[in-house]
Amino acid sequence: MSAVFTSRFNPGSAEATQRRAALQARLDALRALEERAAAASARSLPQFEKRGQLLPRQRVALLLDAGAPWLPLCTLAGYLQDVKDPEKSVPGGGMVAGIGFVSGVRCMVVASDSGIEAGAIQPMGLEKILRVQEIALQNRLPFIHLVESAGANLMRYRVEGFVHGGTLFRNLARLSAAGIPVITVQHGSGTAGGAYMPGLSDVVIMVQGRSRAFLAGPPLLKAATGEIATEEELGGAEMHTAVSGLGEYLARDDREAIGLARDVVAQLGWNMPPRTSTPGPTLPADDLLSLMSADLRQPVDMREVMARLVDGSELLEFKARYGMATLCAQGRIGGHAVGFISNNGPIDVAGANKATHFIQWMCQLGHPIIYLQNTTGYMVGKDSEQGGMIKHGSKMIQAVTNATVPQITIQCGASFGAGNYGMCGRGYAPRFLFCWPGAKTAVMGGEQAARTMQIVTEAALARKGITPDPAESQAQFDKIVAMFEAQADAFYTSGLLLDDGVIDPRDTRAVLAFCLDTCAEAQARTLRPLSFGVARM
Repeated sequence: MSAVFTSRFNPGSAEATQRRAALQARLDALRALEERAAAASARSLPQFEKRGQLLPRQRVALLLDAGAPWLPLCTLAGYLQDVKDPEKSVPGGGMVAGIGFVSGVRCMVVASDSGIEAGAIQPMGLEKILRVQEIALQNRLPFIHLVESAGANLMRYRVEGFVHGGTLFRNLARLSAAGIPVITVQHGSGTAGGAYMPGLSDVVIMVQGRSRAFLAGPPLLKAATGEIATEEELGGAEMHTAVSGLGEYLARDDREAIGLARDVVAQLGWNMPPRTSTPGPTLPADDLLSLMSADLRQPVDMREVMARLVDGSELLEFKARYGMATLCAQGRIGGHAVGFISNNGPIDVAGANKATHFIQWMCQLGHPIIYLQNTTGYMVGKDSEQGGMIKHGSKMIQAVTNATVPQITIQCGASFGAGNYGMCGRGYAPRFLFCWPGAKTAVMGGEQAARTMQIVTEAALARKGITPDPAESQAQFDKIVAMFEAQADAFYTSGLLLDDGVIDPRDTRAVLAFCLDTCAEAQARTLRPLSFGVARM
């Protein structure tokens, strides 16, 4: 039977206090980065007010149900990808995205951040919207897009961005054909490819005097054909709602447009009954700030983490005496029965077999699997290789790849080597994946990589009869360590969209409960798919 976990962790120790301070500093840095994007957008407020418009974040706040949960996604998208200076990089990818409630319905909400570069599409912004479209499709979430975009920045044109951009429109067609509503509020311009945003939506709301949608704006039209036309004639809101039929609803301003969007969602009939309340953990979530060391080589008992996530801190551990460095346990989060897989050390032969068995058991029960990553990878060495580590690790990867239940990954600490794969990293398409601020992702640790290259280099020089120069050797070592450490950092990997966001460890239970509710709603919801998406009439 499940038992209430007895913690051995001392949150008042000097070590715990030091860990808490280090992680709190990372959280402060995370919030500062997120605020940097909001502040950059807010600097456009005078122009928006002059035009009688709301800022993008004001639109999102007005759309969402007051006081209801909101899960922001990919807030660090594009960090250090726009510019390399950490003090000047503006994260977010030029858009706001997340899952929230609109008229009582759980929805995917995306808003162009037109306060930054007029909403021009950024490379990582494109990757961000493709990711949230995939989440909406997997979880059967109505897709609401608040559009105001200057389109692609032609001064930074990249042909691959143009080609891959077509996937955005393909995904809209896939959502609609699957029976998932696609609702667009056209707050401003949608030019060229951007015009297909409303064109591929099921319902379009336009704002009088502000909405624009055309394949070629007046400058391009004149350059291409010599024809002269006004923006309203080519693609204004009144023309599209009365003549072309591109828009269904005409709003006087942003506020009325948002109100119409809420009315459209309210008429979907997609409201789900509220879940009953469940007991929280008996152990404080605040301890999660001090459990994990910034030096990820320091051991941590991941049962301590699990016990601070599950209802009543009750866990049923699976094969507790076998493959002990790999932890498998059952519990409940917000009433949802789940299975946990985590690591107290490298994944050895017994651990890989144990995890494979457990994954199959969870699939038979229909219980979602939560991976709490804290692994240096699969065990290496003569005994491990002779024991069949490759084939047993491959069995685990087979099970992760083909699991039939939702899988959610939290990168708590190290995510190194093939352990990233076997513990359902991004490449294995978990339903959701979030990182703690101190998590690190790499093929191996920086020092291990540097030492490996040092051994290889010295061996190559020895074959040539050359004695290695200690100063050069150390310089190479330091350079490799610095390169690996920079790329392993959670903020850097999140900027590349290798996760769905960096979260406060104390919020992990709430985030998991929200995601599990989302998965459960998706499973319970009946869609009415079409052979193709809803076509504009």
